[in-house]
Amino acid sequence: MESEQLFHRGYYRNSYNSITSASSDEELLDGAGVIMDFQTSEDDNLLDGDTAVGTHYTMTNGGSINSSTHLLDLLDEPIPGVGTYDDFHTIDWVREKCKDRERHRRINSKKKESAWEMTKSLYDAWSGWLVVTLTGLASGALAGLIDIAADWMTDLKEGICLSALWYNHEQCCWGSNETTFEERDKCPQWKTWAELIIGQAEGPGSYIMNYIMYIFWALSFAFLAVSLVKVFAPYACGSGIPEIKTILSGFIIRGYLGKWTLMIKTITLVLAVASGLSLGKEGPLVHVACCCGNIFSYLFPKYSTNEAKKREVLSAASAAGVSVAFGAPIGGVLFSLEEVSYYFPLKTLWRSFFAALVAAFVLRSINPFGNSRLVLFYVEYHTPWYLFELFPFILLGVFGGLWGAFFIRANIAWCRRRKSTKFGKYPVLEVIIVAAITAVIAFPNPYTRLNTSELIKELFTDCGPLESSSLCDYRNDMNASKIVDDIPDRPAGIGVYSAIWQLCLALIFKIIMTVFTFGIKVPSGLFIPSMAIGAIAGRIVGIAVEQLAYYHHDWFIFKEWCEVGADCITPGLYAMVGAAACLGGVTRMTVSLVVIVFELTGGLEYIVPLMAAVMTSKWVGDAFGREGIYEAHIRLNGYPFLDAKEEFTHTTLAADVMRPRRNDPPLAVLTQDNMTVDDIENMINETSYNGFPVIMSKESQRLVGFALRRDLTIAIESARKKQEGIVGSSRVCFAQHTPSLPAESPRPLKLRSILDMSPFTVTDHTPMEIVVDIFRKLGLRQCLVTHNGRLLGIITKKDILRHMAQTANQDPASIMFN
Repeated sequence: MESEQLFHRGYYRNSYNSITSASSDEELLDGAGVIMDFQTSEDDNLLDGDTAVGTHYTMTNGGSINSSTHLLDLLDEPIPGVGTYDDFHTIDWVREKCKDRERHRRINSKKKESAWEMTKSLYDAWSGWLVVTLTGLASGALAGLIDIAADWMTDLKEGICLSALWYNHEQCCWGSNETTFEERDKCPQWKTWAELIIGQAEGPGSYIMNYIMYIFWALSFAFLAVSLVKVFAPYACGSGIPEIKTILSGFIIRGYLGKWTLMIKTITLVLAVASGLSLGKEGPLVHVACCCGNIFSYLFPKYSTNEAKKREVLSAASAAGVSVAFGAPIGGVLFSLEEVSYYFPLKTLWRSFFAALVAAFVLRSINPFGNSRLVLFYVEYHTPWYLFELFPFILLGVFGGLWGAFFIRANIAWCRRRKSTKFGKYPVLEVIIVAAITAVIAFPNPYTRLNTSELIKELFTDCGPLESSSLCDYRNDMNASKIVDDIPDRPAGIGVYSAIWQLCLALIFKIIMTVFTFGIKVPSGLFIPSMAIGAIAGRIVGIAVEQLAYYHHDWFIFKEWCEVGADCITPGLYAMVGAAACLGGVTRMTVSLVVIVFELTGGLEYIVPLMAAVMTSKWVGDAFGREGIYEAHIRLNGYPFLDAKEEFTHTTLAADVMRPRRNDPPLAVLTQDNMTVDDIENMINETSYNGFPVIMSKESQRLVGFALRRDLTIAIESARKKQEGIVGSSRVCFAQHTPSLPAESPRPLKLRSILDMSPFTVTDHTPMEIVVDIFRKLGLRQCLVTHNGRLLGIITKKDILRHMAQTANQDPASIMFN
C-alpha cells in the first residue's frame, strides 16, 4: 500500500468544517497534539452506534474503573458522531471496552422486562458465534473459488481443454482413455497453444510458440491485476498482513477491509498467482478473510459500533484465513495468537478455533484440488527419522535464518528505494517488467515453469514405485517381482543429477525474483515463495545425504541405522524441513509454523526435526536483526505500532520524552470556564492537534480533563443548529456548575458531557520503561504528564516510537508515517 494514498485520504486540516484533525499522520500524533482521547470519559457511550447513550467512568492511574454520572443527566439528547474515529487514527481501547461493558449491563438489566428483550439478549450473546460462523463460511468458499480459478488460469498459459474449456490440465485428462501411465499428463483432449496455432506438438517451432504464448498470458494476467488494483482498490496490493497487524493493534485504515478491497483482492489474487510471479496466495487469503470478518461485523450492532470488539472478530478471521490457506485450523489459531493479534482474550481463542474449523470444513466440502485434502502439497512419510539427521536439519535451519536475514534487508532496501525514486510512481510498469523477466527466465526450466504450489508438492513427495518425476530417476536394482512398501536407498540416475542442476538454477532464480516481487502493487504473499526456496534447498541436501548414506553405509554415523537395502533417508522430509526453516527465517514464526507444517504432513514424529530447524532459523535470523518481514514493513511505512516483542531497557524519564520540549511552543490547552465558542473555533482552525487538555486556569495549570478535537467540533456544530442563543461570544463551560454571568451575556454552552474527566496521567519522574509498558498493555495512544497535579506536557505513541528509534541510533523521522 502506498503511503501517499493514505496521506491524501486525510482531510484538509485548516477547514473547520472538516471534522478530522490533520492531513498527515505525523501531525495526528505530533508533539503537543493528541491523536484521540484514550481514557474513559463521559462520552464513553454517547455512541453505541450513532445515537446510543452511555455512562461516564472515572479512572485512576491504578486502573480502577467505576460507574459515575449518567449521560442522560448531562445531555438533552445524544450528539451523533461523538466518540467515533477518523481515518488513520488509533482507537481508544479503554473507552471501547467501557462502552461494551455498559451495553452489556444495559441489555442484562432489560432482559427480564419482556420476551422481546430476552430475545434481544440471546441474539446479542450469540452474535459473536454467528459472525465468526459467517466469516468462516465466506473464507472457505472464497478460498475454494480462488484455488480452482488459479489452477485453471495457470494451466491456460500452456494450453486449453477442448472437450471442456473450464477444465484445467489434470481434470481434462481424467476421463481420457488414451492416457498412459508414463505420460499421464498427455491426452488428445488437452491441446497446447502450439498445437492449436501452428499444428505442431513437437520441435523448435512448437517450443517457441509455447514460449511466446506463456509470456503473453503471464503479461496479460499481471497487467490486468495491477490495473484493477490501481483503478478500483489500491489497498488490495501486497500481502496485507503488516496492515492487518497494525489494524489489530488499534489503528484505523478506512476501506482497507471493505467490500471493494475484498472483491478486487479476490479477483487479482487469482490473476497474480496465474501470472507466474514469485508470490503466493496464502498471505493475501488472511486479508481476504479479515475483509469478510469486517463486512459481516456490520450486521451486528455489538461489533459494528465498537472498534475493540470488531478486532476480536478480525483476530478470528485471520485464523480462518490461515486455516484455508494451509489446511491447518489449529495452526491458524496459533498464527493469529503469535503473529497478528494485539489483544487476544480467551473468548477470542474459542471463536478463532471455531472460525478456523468452519472455514476448513467448507474448503474440504468444495475439494478444490480433487485429492480430498485442503492443500495441494499434502504429503505423508512412512519412514522414521534418525538421530544423525538432526545435523543436516540444523544446517537447513541455518540456511533458513541466513535467507530470512538477507531477504528482509534486501527487500526493505528495494522498497525504500521504490518509495524515494521515480520508479515508485509507475507501479504498472514495474509489475509488467517483473512479470516479463519472470516469465522469460522461468519457462526454460521445468521447475520454475511449474506453479509454485505444484513445485512444492513435487519436492515434498517421497519417491515411490509410481513416481515418474526426474527427481525419482534412480538406478533400480530391486527384484521386479518383489512387492515392497518402502523402496530402499538407491544410487541416483542421470535424471536425478540433471534435476539437481535445474533445482540449483531455480533456487537462485527464486531468491532473486522474490526480493523484487514482494511489495509490488498486486496481491503478493510470501509464504509460498519462501517455502519453495527452502524446499528446493532441502531436497538438494536430502538427495546428497541419501547418496552419502548409500555409498558410505559403513561410516560410523550411518552404520547403526542404514543397512544395505534399507530405506533410511527421505529427501522429501528434508524439503519439508527446509521449507519450514526458510519461512521461519523470514517471518520469525515458531510455534504456529511448526503446527502448520505438521498439519500439512500429518506426521507427529517429525515435530522434533521441524522444531530444531525452525528454532535454529530464528536464532540465526535474530543474530542479524530481531525484526521479521512484517514488522520491517510496518516500520518502513511508519505505522504507529508498538511491538510487544521489543524490549525497552533505557533509563530515561517521562520528562525527557514529553512534548512540548524546551524550545517548542507552549501546550495548546482549553480552560474550563473562561473561553468562548470563537476562541475554541480559532484554536481548532489554527492547530492540527487531535485533542486539548482542559485546565482550571492559565495560572494554576491544574488538570481538569481532556477534550477531543472531533468531539468539540461536532458538539459546537450541533449546538448551533439545535440550541437557540448559541453564538460566537457564548461562554463554553466544562465545569459542573456554570459560573455567574452578566444578564446580557449570550447563553453559555455546556460541554462537560464530552470531557474526559479521567485522562491517563503519569508524573514527570516516571521511568520510560514503565510508560512504554503502560502503552503496550493498555493500548494507550497518549497520556498526560503532570507534576503535583499541574499539567506539564503530553506523550503520544509516536513520541514513544520516535524515542525508541533515537535510543536505537536510528533517524526518528525515517520511521514516521509519511
